[in-house]
Amino acid sequence: SGLLAVRQSIAAGVNITYKILYNDAVAMTGGQQIGERPEGHSVVQIAQSMRAEGAQRIVVVTDEPEKYASAKGLPDGVHVQHRDELDRIQREFREIKGTTVIIYDQTCATEKRRRRKRGTLVDPAVRVVINELVCEGCGDCGVQSNCISVEPLETDFGRKRQINQSTCNKDVSCVKGFCPSFVTVEGGSLRKKKAPALAAPGQHDDIPEPQIPDLATAHDGVWGLVVAGVGGTGVITIGQLLGVAAHMEGKGIVTQDAGGLAQKGGATWSHVLIGRTQDAIRTTRVGMACADLVIGCDPIVTAGKETSLRLRAGRSHVVMNSHSAPTAAFVKNANWANPGEACIAQIADTLQDPAALGCVDAEGIASQLLGDSIFTNPVMLGFAWQKGWIPLAQASLLRAMELNAVAVEKNHAAFQWGRRAAHDPAAVARALQPGQAVQFLRAPQERAASLDAFVQQRATFLTAYQNAAYARRYTDFVQRVCQAEQAANSGHAAQAADSGHAPQPTDAQALPLSFAVARYLFKLMAYKDEYEVARLHSDPAFGKKIGAMFEGDYQVHYHLAPPLLAKKNDKGELQKQKFSPRMAWGFKLLAPLKVLRGTALDPFARTEERRLERALIASYQATLASYLNNLGPSNAADALAFAKLPEQIRGFGHVKARHIAAVRGQWVGLGGNL
Repeated sequence: SGLLAVRQSIAAGVNITYKILYNDAVAMTGGQQIGERPEGHSVVQIAQSMRAEGAQRIVVVTDEPEKYASAKGLPDGVHVQHRDELDRIQREFREIKGTTVIIYDQTCATEKRRRRKRGTLVDPAVRVVINELVCEGCGDCGVQSNCISVEPLETDFGRKRQINQSTCNKDVSCVKGFCPSFVTVEGGSLRKKKAPALAAPGQHDDIPEPQIPDLATAHDGVWGLVVAGVGGTGVITIGQLLGVAAHMEGKGIVTQDAGGLAQKGGATWSHVLIGRTQDAIRTTRVGMACADLVIGCDPIVTAGKETSLRLRAGRSHVVMNSHSAPTAAFVKNANWANPGEACIAQIADTLQDPAALGCVDAEGIASQLLGDSIFTNPVMLGFAWQKGWIPLAQASLLRAMELNAVAVEKNHAAFQWGRRAAHDPAAVARALQPGQAVQFLRAPQERAASLDAFVQQRATFLTAYQNAAYARRYTDFVQRVCQAEQAANSGHAAQAADSGHAPQPTDAQALPLSFAVARYLFKLMAYKDEYEVARLHSDPAFGKKIGAMFEGDYQVHYHLAPPLLAKKNDKGELQKQKFSPRMAWGFKLLAPLKVLRGTALDPFARTEERRLERALIASYQATLASYLNNLGPSNAADALAFAKLPEQIRGFGHVKARHIAAVRGQWVGLGGNL
């Protein structure tokens, strides 16, 4: 169908570039490989068609250019380029008069994962891991990869990034993000987590069976279920399992899936209607306010209009996964806030009955007890069944999983863990063990409640970063800010004390400026130069994290852009390159040389980036000191706004320079010198 648009553009002499995506699958009808269909076109055939139509220039862009080395039939003048050249090609083509065509050849990510599981596609023995302590949270990795498997990780040192190993398609394009925090683990495999004793065969037999809903008492003899989640996680599979189980029991069944346009990570629904007889069912979807059960595999999709309109207080029940997957918005917005808790509150308000809502960390159970978040939805199914909200027998559901013939044992176990979570949540909480997503940062599990603890935590870090004197420079300045803020607030504090509502002297609400300075002066002072990156990568804590995640014979490779060695692209930006595991020895040798930091003997101190980082610290302290000289109601808001500006300065190299340029106007406007 798109060929007509290209043809008309060529005929009209339009200056336009068409980008044709060849994703190797007919995704909307089940993911058939194009090569298996008689009407399917190959990349070579598409290139021939574009040449026959009269396109001015044609290029094939792919992540595997080597597979075209022996390709026959590619028209003369049609070049094959690596996808890394896409931006350059697009810029070049926009200057060419007439219609040009870029054929982008890359297999659909969901299809890749599916084929790898089925053994029809080679599964590369490579995984990407982020060292959270090195990560600056700039989000350039998401910009470069446009991948939702790069997820936020909230830590005591701010928001970082992590790779969801369960959904990662091993594209490794996130490594292109200009950041030294990325390592690739080649060889070996993800460590299989051993299930605790509670998961042994027969250990779930003590769970009492619930009372199954009687369809005779259901509205019109039909039980309406909606499974709501995100594409690529098995939402539609749960709908099909329910359908097969109902069919085996001789009940009426209609299922309809609303997922045709949902990419991996997009909203997906499966509507399931179970009736006493087939004739009792008169629709193909659960109607408005007609859902007896919603299995909310993702809070955001469940609280959305499409799902929530199916709910009715007094009739509907909802099982909600308390873990909310980041949406695609996080790829473009580093400050994206996960609305998961708000979604749960919204559903609870709609149902108006606490007993009608069940929440469970199904993703945590699946990842930590079964080794893969892909089993989240069967956990949800088991939880809902144990609540007595599914009008089907357990034996039928388990048999449906057997007939599906995919990871049967794990799916059975997931279903039973869901039952256990509904019956005895305390037992599940005891069984859960720290998984790969648990932060390994050397920081307390609970965030520091007082300013003293908050500052001490960072002072300890700065001592390891440089020395005790450097840390004391930090603590002394924060103490100076705290004293000035307490003095400025003394009148208000005295008045509050008289009324019996005095704030705690080190409470974040009472000392917002002090907490802001404690957070962001630390961020500026702990800038990640070559010595710090070496220290953090050679830290035994990071090695233990890798060891806890992987087993077998594996090697860790590093992706860096040393300013003295790295090449630059046509934009003048340094380009990362891959370093062997021997770089670990280089890190161990470089890390102790932090004593040279900022001295005349520091070989890195003269680079523009390092000079600017030191200048930021000096300007930050000097500007705040000027505010402290006369801190009061007239300038407190400006002082706080300035204190928080470093939050916008993230990343490394040209990424950091871009962020600094963006904040420069505010910095100068609030009295800073930059």
